[in-house]
Amino acid sequence: MRYCDVPESHVDRALDLGYLVFHERPESEETRKYHREALLDCDRVGAYDGDTLVGFAAAFRFTISVPGGELPCPGLTFVAVAPTHRRRGVLTAMIGELFRRSAAQGRAVAALWASEAAIYGRFGFGSATHGATVEIDSSRPLALRIAPDERPLRLVDPLDAPALLGPYYDATRAHRPGRIARDEVRWRKEWLADKDEDDEELSPPRVVVLGAPDEPLGGYAVYRTKGGDDDAGTPGLVRVDELEADTPAGAAALWRYLAAIDLTGRVRYWGGAPDDPLHHFAADRDQVRVTRTEPALWLRLLDVRAALTARSWAAPLDLVVEVRDERVPANAGRFRLKVAPDASTASYEPADGRPDLSLDVRELGACYLGGTDPRHLVAAGLVTEHTPGAAAALGAALRTGRLPHTVDEF
Repeated sequence: MRYCDVPESHVDRALDLGYLVFHERPESEETRKYHREALLDCDRVGAYDGDTLVGFAAAFRFTISVPGGELPCPGLTFVAVAPTHRRRGVLTAMIGELFRRSAAQGRAVAALWASEAAIYGRFGFGSATHGATVEIDSSRPLALRIAPDERPLRLVDPLDAPALLGPYYDATRAHRPGRIARDEVRWRKEWLADKDEDDEELSPPRVVVLGAPDEPLGGYAVYRTKGGDDDAGTPGLVRVDELEADTPAGAAALWRYLAAIDLTGRVRYWGGAPDDPLHHFAADRDQVRVTRTEPALWLRLLDVRAALTARSWAAPLDLVVEVRDERVPANAGRFRLKVAPDASTASYEPADGRPDLSLDVRELGACYLGGTDPRHLVAAGLVTEHTPGAAAALGAALRTGRLPHTVDEF
């Protein structure tokens, strides 16, 4: 088996392999072109059996927000192994090659969305963010416990949306770890594409913003709609793709608008932040229900020292941690993690002596953005606490004002 770069001339082979493995076929030549252009903008590794491409893995060249800053972050995607070559170590070799390349490029973290959650934990990925699916019964007015912002709402042409929404979204990344930087191409192709490939009955994207044209933007929502089926008793749907607001009152104004769109009777928001204020200011939790919460972005610390010293901290800390990492041996060992008294800087250096905590790099990745409390992992038997209170101290230092969150699936 040979593992190497996949040249541009072989990208169509990679597409065919992916469609085979994921039991898909492009609905149109336009879809195939879109996938092809995406892969051309990725780092690509292939597994060749002779001249046949039997394995493929790609990585977007993303930048991700972390507490106090951002880091370059390969985003693994389109990972596929031919059914004739499963259980031969092909996936392990390809991911190992991507890890080696990322380390050579100084990438401290990598991320993915798992098509099969059972697979990627063994490669050191931990579920670092979660998404909550919200369903609203909008057959009646949305009941709220707070007064909505009464500034005007206006619809924006999707062609004009990237220039208007982009800076606002970028500002959210400063207080929401886990968010991928978006350029205009990503806005247009991922968020504002005219047709949704997963549900062709949905309308083109609609963009509503809070605030008059001559005042600062107070929030926005990107959504699509589709009509109901009277014979089947299915009400029309408003599918919310993203909603952001400066204040709870601004969010309330946007939710009230979405729940009042004519000829619809339900609102669905997939993958929202678990700490969305809607969960608290909704007056009737039978009307606004969280129907599912699940792992979203999975994070892998490729260089633990670089990752820990790159983020900001919420409290001082002085712990010896014992880290296990079967895939990246340089991460394994005992280290002293020390955060300055003013929580401004951190150091991470080899240490001797008894550890305060022992954990796998997978669990450290799950905690890294502040979305998982180490105490919960101790309670689950996944982290060993040798010094009482060590997990609580680490959790306090990792804590962020808002939970990490992203809806940028890739």
